[in-house]
Amino acid sequence: MEPETKKILENLRKTRISKKISLLNLANMVEISHSHLYYIESKRVIPSIDVIIKLAKALEINLINLLDKK
Repeated sequence: MEPETKKILENLRKTRISKKISLLNLANMVEISHSHLYYIESKRVIPSIDVIIKLAKALEINLINLLDKK
């Protein structure tokens, strides 16, 4: 897995937690299973760009911020 991909996935999780959105709620918002979202956040699977876009929209974060966030 590329370092940039890892960073995006880490930032998705950090953003979800900081916004106090549960794994189950976010999964429902983007219409994926909570287990699939868990695997994404734990870097066991690489999501499609469509799923990343849906997650970013649901979290109200710009895609660029997912890569740049510290």
